[in-house]
Amino acid sequence: MAEDYESMTVAQLKELLREHDLPVSGKKSDLIARLQDAAEQDDDFDEEAAPVEADDAQDDDAWDDEDWDDDDEDVYTVKQKPVLSDDMKAAVALRAAQKKKTPSFRRTEWFRYKRLSRSGWRAPHGMDNKQRRNYKYRGSLVRIGHGKVAAARFLHPSGFREIMVHNIDDLETIDPETEAARVGATVGGRKREHIYARADELGVRVLNRRRDV
Repeated sequence: MAEDYESMTVAQLKELLREHDLPVSGKKSDLIARLQDAAEQDDDFDEEAAPVEADDAQDDDAWDDEDWDDDDEDVYTVKQKPVLSDDMKAAVALRAAQKKKTPSFRRTEWFRYKRLSRSGWRAPHGMDNKQRRNYKYRGSLVRIGHGKVAAARFLHPSGFREIMVHNIDDLETIDPETEAARVGATVGGRKREHIYARADELGVRVLNRRRDV
């Protein structure tokens, strides 16, 4: 059974795990070990979920090339969740709740000039600046009181810690249980395909994965 699992892709292994309500996080070796343990514990393990034989795979090459890629994207979409402690889960949830109450920070006179309304926050200056003096009818100031939970700082909303990736080698150092990849904006389409394929093999989530690649 182990040899059959080795010939399967990470997406196929995750599909088997989901059918048996098992976790889908970790590297390919972890997924295989999880399936093997489930097969030993359950004598009625679904035989229909076994991988396709080599002969059948050759006959279905056309189907694999045309259709399976789309399914891979849907499967990878990454229902994958990080492995977090209870304290970290609570910190991420608290940060999300706090963010809903955080005001939008706009620079001085943003409502008066269109060019200022398109820009981001700028600290107000000037002795008589009404926003700096905190008049009620002016916008909120960026200050320490609007800070979020320190334990969840710099984490993606999903709970993953983002790691910038520019090539395949950068993926090797990522822990798929707590870290996720973000492909750099300057990476070309062909290299992105290689990065996505390697990420699928390692079970690494790509946060900014493109649908057209």
